Formats: sequence, C-alpha cells, structure tokens
Amino acid sequence: MLMNKIESALIDSPPRRLLQHYEANLLIKLGGCTPGARVAELGCGPGYGTRLILDTFGAVSVDAVDLDPTMLVKARRRLEHHGERVYLARGSAADLAAAFSPVGGGKDASYDAVFDFAIIHHIPNWRDALAEVARVLKPGGRFFFDEVTATALARPTYKALFDHPTADRFSAGEFLAELPRHGLHIGENWRTRVGADYLLGVATRTQDSR
Repeated sequence: MLMNKIESALIDSPPRRLLQHYEANLLIKLGGCTPGARVAELGCGPGYGTRLILDTFGAVSVDAVDLDPTMLVKARRRLEHHGERVYLARGSAADLAAAFSPVGGGKDASYDAVFDFAIIHHIPNWRDALAEVARVLKPGGRFFFDEVTATALARPTYKALFDHPTADRFSAGEFLAELPRHGLHIGENWRTRVGADYLLGVATRTQDSR
C-alpha cells in the first residue's frame, strides 16, 4: 500500500538518509558488499537506498520498483548520473516480472541480490513478496532486509502518524521463520534494534529446489 503524506515526507528527509546510511553499514557487517552484482530493489522511494546499493555496496546495476509515481520522479532525478545502471519501474514488489519485463528483468534466478529497505511491512500479502524475492534470486544470491515489525507498528506514534496494513503483521520471529519456507537461509546473520521494533538481516538463497 502507498505511504501517507507524513511518511512520504519522512523517508525523503535528511534524518532518514542518515539512518539509512547507518543501516546500510550494519547490513554490510552482516552480509558483505555486492561488487559487480545485478540487484533488484523493493520500493526505491526517493532513490537514496538505490544510490547506496550502487555506491556503497558496489552493485553494477539496480532494477528498482515503487508504487508511488511521485517517488519515482524524485528517484530518477537523484539517480540520473548513474545512467543505464539503474532501471526504475512503477509496480508491485510482489510481481517483479511485470515491473521489469521491458528490460528483461524479474525472471527466475536473475539477480545476485535483492534489497528491502523497510518496504515489505507495507505489503498486505507480505509472504508473497518473500516468495517473489526467492524466485528472482540466483542460488547463493543474498536478500538484504531492513524491516519494521508489528511491535513497532502497534506503538501509539506509529498508529497516529502512519498508515500500514492492519491484518497479518509480522513479528521479528515470524518474519525470520518465514524465510526458510521460501528457500532463504538466514543463520545468525540478523539483528534487532530498539527491542524488537526493527529487524535487519541478510539471507541466502539455497540451491534451487523448485
């Protein structure tokens, strides 16, 4: 679902950019960089995370999807100097084949890594999004995620300021437990912050068993 105006403004603010840089460094500690990788990003927002994937993680290219056309305009402006290394599409994180078909992306086992900077908790059918992550990852490919859990979403500030799906929210434990059901091995490469409000980790796609 689309973010409301308050959250949209927040994710395009200097504090969010500073926090995302911090989170990127934590993800690198958990799962390393992605030099030369072909990457898919779920929910690019204003493009700052996409820029981190290219410039900090070292990916060679990023196919990124977002539902919000306003955010895509901002992302295109921010990422213009990266040229053909970036493809931005309007569409659903639960259907990457449809979003990336114009450039031949979104096929089975087509990406070395997938990034989720706090997007999946916005998706009502979040399990389908994880299945899509697993589908497009190559065996051995990595899923980098930074998520907001049901614990945080139940807090008064979140309820007052932001809009999120109200049913089937996931705790940190439920998100971690769902990963292996889609062939994503997490091991010890995860951390929670602020109690269990926020969950970061890097899961690896196991050998193709589909």
